[in-house]
Amino acid sequence: MNQIINMIVRQVMHQLVRRGVNAGFDQASKMGKRRRQPELDEDGNPVQQRQLTPEERAARRARRQARLDTGHAKQSMKTLRRFSKF
Repeated sequence: MNQIINMIVRQVMHQLVRRGVNAGFDQASKMGKRRRQPELDEDGNPVQQRQLTPEERAARRARRQARLDTGHAKQSMKTLRRFSKF
């Protein structure tokens, strides 16, 4: 009797977990779709993205590279501290 109850409980829990996982993936895919939608003006027409000038592109590239360099430096310091303990 106990085995039958355990089997039924296991099946019900498996269905609940599967439904929860599916609902989570559906919500995540909705968020991704919402993020990719183009901007619309008051008439509902898509707004054209303006092109970046070469100076703006270079500044953006420099900021991104600085961010990456900072991350690499932090990672190197963590590794150095980890190895210098011994």
